[in-house]
Amino acid sequence: MSGPAFHNGDGPHGGDDGEPRVPYQREQPETRETAHRQPPAESHQPMPQLPHYDHRTLKSLLGAWALSVCSQDEALAVEVHLTDCATCADEALRLRDAVGLLHQEDSLDLDPLLRARVLEGCLGRRPARIPVPEWAGPFDAEAARLDALLRDLGDGYWKAPVELKWHDGEQRSTEFTVAQVIGHLTAVDSLIARSLGLPPDGGDPSADPPRSGLGGLGLGIGMGIASRARLRNARNMGDFPLTPVERTAAHWATHSMLPGATVRSLWREQSHSLVRTVSFAGGGAGGLDVDYGSFALPLEDAFLDRAFECWIHASDIAEAVDYPYDPPAPRNLNRIIDLAARLLPEALADRRRAGLTTSPTHLVTAGTPGRSLLLEVEGKGGGQWYLPLDSPGAVASPEEMVAHVAMDCVEFCQLAAGHIEPERIAVGQIGDRDVIRDVLFATASLSRL
Repeated sequence: MSGPAFHNGDGPHGGDDGEPRVPYQREQPETRETAHRQPPAESHQPMPQLPHYDHRTLKSLLGAWALSVCSQDEALAVEVHLTDCATCADEALRLRDAVGLLHQEDSLDLDPLLRARVLEGCLGRRPARIPVPEWAGPFDAEAARLDALLRDLGDGYWKAPVELKWHDGEQRSTEFTVAQVIGHLTAVDSLIARSLGLPPDGGDPSADPPRSGLGGLGLGIGMGIASRARLRNARNMGDFPLTPVERTAAHWATHSMLPGATVRSLWREQSHSLVRTVSFAGGGAGGLDVDYGSFALPLEDAFLDRAFECWIHASDIAEAVDYPYDPPAPRNLNRIIDLAARLLPEALADRRRAGLTTSPTHLVTAGTPGRSLLLEVEGKGGGQWYLPLDSPGAVASPEEMVAHVAMDCVEFCQLAAGHIEPERIAVGQIGDRDVIRDVLFATASLSRL
């Protein structure tokens, strides 16, 4: 390879003293355009002199140059040398390609599914002595993810504004602080604690410590979990209202002066206590219902409901502070979607009784076939559900299908949370449009503050 003349030698092997030299940067020929760009004579600075490196030294620097760890002078010397030495230029190109294979630039944020994979691997090698019930797993996972988010945010975000949305005939939204959102979760989670006979929000968990032989519950010797719950309620240890909105307001009123770290600690200790209690109880907790004031849910569904709200409000917080937050693991997301699908027939019936539906009503006897809608939820965690349209007790089947609606799994959950208006959600639909509209609005009616 040949090039123009250099100041200190003729290529890598030239030099007055016989020692190989590195050429300086080549002079650029002056053109009409560059002539006008010349700075005034008084502003000329002497050109910095490159250190002298022989060919062997420059060749040894190629690896460091490929990794971009050379000093500025070394990098410049190598790059000038590469314009005149074909052998080193080929070697440098190979090294640069090899560096690209060493690693990929990844996000510093941990994979949100890492915890689930680690736990699955550990439990696969040695099952837990006291396993968490499958229906409590989503709540356990979502509470852990929200706790990790709060830990990452630190103490400077407790007063950051967070917009909460829900659907009450029309979309509503109100702005709260991060601390108030966590307080809201604590208040509504305490409805499960009340059903389990645990200390209510504001109670002191240490007032009734676990005792040996009681599965860690410490709520009465020889009692089943349902009996212990009745004992707690008989002690009047839960004077807060049952409806989630009023209970939240009461919780805020009694905990308004607490610092953010304490608010988080109360919520997290309660969530741990809920999971620990049902784990020790095993099948003894299966027959309990959780009273929400205007409605009740079986304990298993109440845990899924709390997992759903925990994820939704964690996403609200993350969006408010511009923090990435992924949906739940597919297995947990499928359980949440299944709960919403099972609640839809009753929600649709409530809207019919209130005169809020547009599709005609067909009376059928419970247990007999009736008109059905196929709900297809796409994506990881999705599935297909046939929903009875005429009565919650009717039997849904493909033969009686009058409509088919398909939507993304996350968007379906956002609709059920009241974050998307029914008229604006992107859905694929076939069949009776009035039925589809009624089902979409019934899905949005599942939301609450």
